[in-house]
Amino acid sequence: MALRTFNIRVPATSANIGPGFDVVGLSLSLYLDLKVSYPLHPGPTYVPPAITYSGEGADEVPLDAYKNLTTRVALYVLRCNNIRLFPSNLVLHVDNEIPFGRGLGSSGAAVIAGVLLGNELGQLNLPTERLLDFALMVERHPDNVTAALVGGFVGSYLKELDEEASEAASVPLSEVLPEYPPDAGEEWGLDPPVPPLGIGHYIRFGWSDSIKAVAIVPRFELSTAKAREVLPTMYSRKDVVSLSWQA
Repeated sequence: MALRTFNIRVPATSANIGPGFDVVGLSLSLYLDLKVSYPLHPGPTYVPPAITYSGEGADEVPLDAYKNLTTRVALYVLRCNNIRLFPSNLVLHVDNEIPFGRGLGSSGAAVIAGVLLGNELGQLNLPTERLLDFALMVERHPDNVTAALVGGFVGSYLKELDEEASEAASVPLSEVLPEYPPDAGEEWGLDPPVPPLGIGHYIRFGWSDSIKAVAIVPRFELSTAKAREVLPTMYSRKDVVSLSWQA
C-alpha cells in the first residue's frame, strides 16, 4: 500500500521576555515531534485517525482526534479550506519533550503543530503569515505561537483591524474549536469561523550564538490564565516610566 509520510517538528518557547510582555518570544531546543502517515489510496470504508503519544504528558493527552488539541486545530484549518475530514486511515505518532504548564509554550506548540498538520494534510501550501492567522484564532497571545512557528528570537503583535475583521477575529474560542459531543457526526461543526487576513505581524531579531538559554522547570503546573490573574489591571505612571527606561 502506497503511503504518504511526513514529519513535523515544533519547538518549545519562552515568552514575555523582559519588557516584551505579550510581544517577545524565543524558541528553545525542546521539541514536539509528529510522525504522520496515511494511504494514498484507502479502502472504501472511512477509518478515523489513530493517535499514539510518548514523552511528556503521555498519560494526560486525549487520543481522540476530536478532543486532542493538535488534531482539533488541524481539522479547523482543513474545514476552513473546504476539506471536511481527515484522510482515511491517518496514523499520527506524537513524541513530546515539552513539559506541560511550566512556561515553555506547550499549548502554543500543540496549536502550531495542528496548523502545520492541517496545512500538510490538505496540501494547502499556505504562507507563513496565513498560518499565523489560524494560530491566532486559537491562541490569542502572539508571542509563543509566533516563536514556535517561525523560530528564533521574535517580536510580534496583533494588528489593528477594521470593524468587520476585528469582529471576525474576536469569535469566542468555543466557536473556533468547539467541544465535539459524543454523538457528533460528519455534518457537525462544518462551518467554523474563517480567520481574517493579517491578524498578526512579526519581526525576527538578531541572536548571538554566544548567548545560551537555560530553562528552570518547576515541579508544579500553572496555567497561563491562572498566572495572569496575579497581574494588576492598571499600572501607575511611575511604573510605566520605569519600564520604558529599562526597555
